[in-house]
Amino acid sequence: MNAMTDKLLLSVCTLLLLGSCGGDGDISLADYVDQVNTAANAADRSAGELMGEALGIVDPTPSQLQGGLERGLAEIRVPLQDAIDEITPPDQLTAFHTRMWGWHADFIAIEQALADRVGTTEDTAQGWEGLSGSPEMASYRAALAEGKQICNGFQDELDAIAELGVFADTPWMPSELNGVAEAALGCQWFPDRPDDVYRYPPVPAP
Repeated sequence: MNAMTDKLLLSVCTLLLLGSCGGDGDISLADYVDQVNTAANAADRSAGELMGEALGIVDPTPSQLQGGLERGLAEIRVPLQDAIDEITPPDQLTAFHTRMWGWHADFIAIEQALADRVGTTEDTAQGWEGLSGSPEMASYRAALAEGKQICNGFQDELDAIAELGVFADTPWMPSELNGVAEAALGCQWFPDRPDDVYRYPPVPAP
């Protein structure tokens, strides 16, 4: 993905090869995964309910879109970030934890700015075109692409490290780290094509 992830995973590998599992007082990887999964599962339930309601809207008006964004922030993103902020990761995952959830905190501000911009959008073709090409929308799409890259890149690196066998006979098992990438990061919620999100006129599916 980028130099940050490469350095993080190299650090994890080095610690494993040296037999180090963190200093006294660190929570275990299993406890960390459990805590993040608890927060992520609560967010998943709220997201599922919100998406279920959104599926019934074929052509959303600006007010409906704004309402969906505001509810997503209030019911999913802000509670998730609040829960994550209470978690102290093991030393070996501090850099990645800060990168991932720092991105999420920044995304909350970006999504709020987009919701505010949607609130000024007229329900006309011209209004939707203006929204689609707005700086707020560009920032939103770019942030989605970055989050998707973080998720996918981290999992790729985990898979490569697992193939080296350096996790053998250590508490840091690949299955636990995979749990972080799959459940905690919520990669399944990222759109396939972030640059086409809320684009007007809509981009046909490939």
